Amino acid sequence: MNDDPYAQYGFTKDALIEAVRLGEGRFTKRELAKALKLKGDQRSGLKLALRELEDGGEIRKNEQKAYELADQLPTVTVVEVIDRDVDGEFICQPVKPELQGPKIILKPGERTRGPAAGIGDKVLARLTPMTGEDGYEASVIKKLGQSAHKILCVLRDNTRGPARLVPVDRRSRHELVPARGETGKAEDGDLVVVRIASERRHGLKTALIDEVIGRADSARAGSIIAMAEHGVPDGFLDSELKQVDAIKPVTMGDREDLRDIPLVTIDPVDARDHDDAVWAAPDDDPKNKDGWIVMVAIADVAAYVTADSPLDKGARARGVSVYLPDRVVPMLPERLSNDLCSLREGEERPCLAVRMVFDRNGNQIGHRFIRGWMRSAAKLAYEDAQAAIDGAGTGKAETLLEDVLKPLWGAYETLRQARKRREPLEIDAPERKVIVGEDGRVQGVRLRERFDAHKLIEEMMIQANVAAATALEAKNTPLIYRIHDEPGSEKLDNLADFLPHVGLKWTRGERPTAARFNTLLKASQPTDHYETVNEVVLRSQSQAVYDTDNIGHFGLNLAKYAHFTSPIRRYADLTVHRALIRAYNLGSDGQSDSERSQLQRIAEDTTQNERRAMAAERDATDRFIAAWLADRVGTEFAGRITGVTRFGLFVRLHETGADGLCPVSRLGQEYYVHDETAHALVGQSSGGRYRLGMAVTVRLDEATPVTGGLLFDILTPPEPGKPLKGHGRPRDKYERRGSPRAKKHNARRKR
Repeated sequence: MNDDPYAQYGFTKDALIEAVRLGEGRFTKRELAKALKLKGDQRSGLKLALRELEDGGEIRKNEQKAYELADQLPTVTVVEVIDRDVDGEFICQPVKPELQGPKIILKPGERTRGPAAGIGDKVLARLTPMTGEDGYEASVIKKLGQSAHKILCVLRDNTRGPARLVPVDRRSRHELVPARGETGKAEDGDLVVVRIASERRHGLKTALIDEVIGRADSARAGSIIAMAEHGVPDGFLDSELKQVDAIKPVTMGDREDLRDIPLVTIDPVDARDHDDAVWAAPDDDPKNKDGWIVMVAIADVAAYVTADSPLDKGARARGVSVYLPDRVVPMLPERLSNDLCSLREGEERPCLAVRMVFDRNGNQIGHRFIRGWMRSAAKLAYEDAQAAIDGAGTGKAETLLEDVLKPLWGAYETLRQARKRREPLEIDAPERKVIVGEDGRVQGVRLRERFDAHKLIEEMMIQANVAAATALEAKNTPLIYRIHDEPGSEKLDNLADFLPHVGLKWTRGERPTAARFNTLLKASQPTDHYETVNEVVLRSQSQAVYDTDNIGHFGLNLAKYAHFTSPIRRYADLTVHRALIRAYNLGSDGQSDSERSQLQRIAEDTTQNERRAMAAERDATDRFIAAWLADRVGTEFAGRITGVTRFGLFVRLHETGADGLCPVSRLGQEYYVHDETAHALVGQSSGGRYRLGMAVTVRLDEATPVTGGLLFDILTPPEPGKPLKGHGRPRDKYERRGSPRAKKHNARRKR
């Protein structure tokens, strides 16, 4: 008897995977059906099988909507030469971000017509799996020329020799030397953008200085470096500014008049733009007893940013606004983001609103989208709204308590009951805010407080996003969804392997659900491992993305979800607004045929722009905190181990949330073995261990603002334990960095 679940459809799992492999990323569902010679109902089985293999992380869909094996790279692809390894071999990475990850080495002795490929070059390469180890060898088919690969460095004068260019990326291992005549372009301590001038197998590479972008010791260098390093666009093109200057404010026209509805904005106290307003009231429909009406009004950006205009193209290229500790890099010019498209208190503004109806159990039973004309009744901070509800209100918040705030909280209480039944993922991940003064210097780091006022706005925005996706599906209108896949099998296996070490378990084979993760988090709450389990569960999750193919949102436990509520700062939301305008005949400035045909590309670009913004925000925060801690070198701090690798321990400080590294070479004379399953470094002789989540005291040994790097010495002794079996002294001369043998080897290489 054949136990293959797909045999009933006329093919086996092995046959399907082999067809995907042979397709080399070119076979869509239709080509796979042809390869397997499927007909009629068998094709529906193929759709089911592909979805299951994709959910299980065995295959993936590329940008051409074709399938490829998740653990294999295409046979032929374009790669960029990005570095040399310790043995002098070239390291490459695919140009396409979704293919990056596996190790790729340029095949030794590869030559092309003309100069050999070097760092910064792009080549069309044939990839072959390496024998006996993970990764690929790249054979050059054709050199495509010098890429736009640039490096951000600090120029450092050297009194005993030529100047040096020190990369600001803490992962970069090699300094550069300015090419002849280049040092006159900058001064000692300047931040400079450089590109490789010449490539050598041994010795330092030379570089050309393309641009001086500031001083490395300036108070705001953290943001300048992060923006340059990640390619965050800053400023606007002349064509965009010209269009902004020519804009005339929208008039009411035939929009629905919402000015009598006391919509209010509730935002952080330092917010400068206000793109959403809310209002709620009991439903007076006798058929919906104890139900609620909730209205969410969003700034009508589509009224000003027309399709394919300079502003539209610029917003699409930026994708999102970027929020750095000392500044905001907006997606739209200030006249729009802080004026015409900001729902300012007492000022009339165009909006796109959704009027939602909820029953007594918090279920959304109806909605209607409105092209409206509104006037915000008040601008409130979260703290003010919460204080009024808690009986300590003052000013505007107290004045609006009975007629506006209490109905909002009444509706939220009903929505919260529905949220509890839905059981979205409830990871406890505290956020910290870096406080920067007007001079650009850090004044402190504080934990972001989270009130019910925050949760109220969050839940009402979620419900508006659900309504947008539902409404567009009802009209068969293409749209960009916000999707979040369930965790892959490999991440779940890692989670299941780790949990027994903290007295918990995860049953393999059962489908993951948000509720299962919540049960696990609740079980860990009374223990010392709560923060650790939260960290591990968070790392097990997939990243949310934008896509035109809806698979639902795992974390929110929603079947339909599309971003609608922030078109000032997210381009995906603007596309949803335009889709709604077209689908419901709300104006002539809706989704164009051209935009409709490009939605998938827009979704992919916006996802990448969002990742770019997140990386820049994270790195800028690290640099600002490192600058703040630079004066406290030698100070002891309480922290917790948040990462364990073979080369050291990552520690997060309780006071600031800053992350730093304690290299394994600083753990004493004993050799430590990395136990991947237990997420621990274990002493080879004593069995003493440093494990993930362990509370430790550290001394700050080094803080480098230009890279954001922190180095710690751990003062807490390891926890007692037993040595790992089968782990003798390693013979690999590279394995223990910091050992006498490794230092001797590195010194010999430098000579």
